[in-house]
Amino acid sequence: MRSSRPLAAVLALALAGPAAAGCHHDDAATARASAAALVGRVPPAGAGFPPGAAAAKAQLAGLKVERGRHWETYKRENFGRYWSDETDAVGGRNGCDTRDDVLRRDLTELREGDRNPCVVLSGTLHDPYTGKVLPYTYRRASQIQTDHVVALGAAWRAGAYAWTPRRRLEYANDLDVLLAVDQQTNHDKGSRTADKWRRPRSSRSRTCWPPAPREAVRPSTRRPRAGSASPGAGRRCPRPAPGSRSGRRRSRPGRR
Repeated sequence: MRSSRPLAAVLALALAGPAAAGCHHDDAATARASAAALVGRVPPAGAGFPPGAAAAKAQLAGLKVERGRHWETYKRENFGRYWSDETDAVGGRNGCDTRDDVLRRDLTELREGDRNPCVVLSGTLHDPYTGKVLPYTYRRASQIQTDHVVALGAAWRAGAYAWTPRRRLEYANDLDVLLAVDQQTNHDKGSRTADKWRRPRSSRSRTCWPPAPREAVRPSTRRPRAGSASPGAGRRCPRPAPGSRSGRRRSRPGRR
């Protein structure tokens, strides 16, 4: 009888999902027939089958999740030096470190250093997660942080542990997976993926939403694969136009 419990939970998820989402009867019937194919017969109706959404969630909550052996082995140093410019990722080898590149791309009303244009002295951030308009100053730089949309810890657990050190360094500094964001929101998000974290509800209809991870990282891929935005999200964030700051190459200025 033990082996029937996981199958019952799978059937419960397949059948309760359409009902919970308010789908038509035909959609629920189709899902029920598809689930029945797993056992080769149509499940008997009645007697609590198919279960309601609450019952299905309760059954799923009882399933045991086995963590892989790499779940707790993540360390930041596995992804190399912080904000290294010495990579072939987007924005690499342009004379400015990765965080400077992100700030120069994502801030408006930008004021750069006279002696070193890589350094951002001040600007304004339209935070992509909260919709807040936030000031940035060099003296309080920690108030605006740099977030990996798919966090390094999440990438590691999903398959980046199998990458070469060089490949991990490039992912950690790839502008395509980085955003300038509010400090507190970045802390709240942590290493959680899109199915475990939602941005503040009040901002969902007002701001764009960066690509959210939908599939696990696989050793054969360059970086975590991104799919559609999270449910309830607003419009998608536009990608930097060709010739924007993230794509420019500058000669290396003197460091600050």
